[in-house]
Amino acid sequence: MTELAEGLVKRGHQVRVITGMPNYPQREIYHEYRGKWYVTEQTNGVTIQRSYLRIKSKPNLIDRLLLELSFVFTSLPQAFKGGRPDVIILTVPPLFGTLPVTIFGWLYNCPVVLNVQDILPDAAVRIGLLKNKWMIRTLAALEKFAYRSAHTISVIADGFRENLVNKGVPVNKIVCIPNWVNVNFICPLPKHNNSWISSHQLDGKFVVLYSGNIALTQGLETVIEAAICLRHIKEIVFVIVGESIALQRLQKYCLLNGADNVLLLPLQPREKLPEMLAASDVGLIVQKRNVISFNMPSKIPLLLASGRPIVGSVPATGTAAKAIKLSGGGIIVEPESPDAMATAVHDLYVNPTLGARLGNAGRQFAEENYSFEQALNRYEGLLSHIVANRKSTIGNLPKLNSKKSVVDG
Repeated sequence: MTELAEGLVKRGHQVRVITGMPNYPQREIYHEYRGKWYVTEQTNGVTIQRSYLRIKSKPNLIDRLLLELSFVFTSLPQAFKGGRPDVIILTVPPLFGTLPVTIFGWLYNCPVVLNVQDILPDAAVRIGLLKNKWMIRTLAALEKFAYRSAHTISVIADGFRENLVNKGVPVNKIVCIPNWVNVNFICPLPKHNNSWISSHQLDGKFVVLYSGNIALTQGLETVIEAAICLRHIKEIVFVIVGESIALQRLQKYCLLNGADNVLLLPLQPREKLPEMLAASDVGLIVQKRNVISFNMPSKIPLLLASGRPIVGSVPATGTAAKAIKLSGGGIIVEPESPDAMATAVHDLYVNPTLGARLGNAGRQFAEENYSFEQALNRYEGLLSHIVANRKSTIGNLPKLNSKKSVVDG
């Protein structure tokens, strides 16, 4: 969303962002923002209006609810500190943001675009993260309210569209715009003279990389067990990069199982991302077998753009598997199967030609389907169409020309 906001500003649009105090990944408000209810700042032409959040580093269900409700109440005053917008974009989850946005849009008679990055409560219920029946019913009602009150719904994969249509959302209310990657910032780079490799003592190693969110949907124990299967090949090292709190759990698992060929690292600064991806020989996409089929990891475009082959330990019928297959940039293996993952990694280790072919195909696909400029054109076209036709009914969304893709609309 940061890139989208700044990209629209560069094209001459005025963009105002209403968000909470920064707290990721430690789930603690950054020091310079503590003790403040509201902060307004300018970054690369974007006006950012931040409001207080009630946040805990180790939240339970009540804490999560209070976090969402705190933003509901503190964000509205910020929304009214500025000019009347032509259109509002709301990214979900979290679903509770629907409440202040709907109020604001109603008072200003302003259309709302719901940008759906994940579908709750379906995903949380499927993996067992959400079990409280009251909360499930509340989120289901909020989800229905969000779809009904939005002017337009943008989704990131066709699987999302199917899910929404099955819930009664009119198909002509939905437009599919996939998430993107900056193919100029993330691009194939050589492994030699890579400072990231040197700083982590990975010289001469065949690096299998997982970087990103570490949650119940991934099941990264599979990665560690696959690493154990390949311990006899000293050149192969598995690197897991993620949130420090989650890494503590994985560290215990590694020690318990003797996985001495696994390197655990905290999330890296954004400017180190190209070097980190270039340090890898294989990129991992990992999901549990019970992950809901429409889930589309944002890491897929990133890995494809880096020119490294993907091993996708994902459900064969899901959106992630379809995207990887269509790109030609990776291998799909059975989820939650350490042996299958280890076999795919070993095949790429002994056959560098295969890895290079997959990596090249993935890079080409990323350039043709996931570039930021393409996504920015689509969002700008969608928003311009809505503003120009704000008094008309929703029936005619703009046609977004693109090459056939599992995630294209």
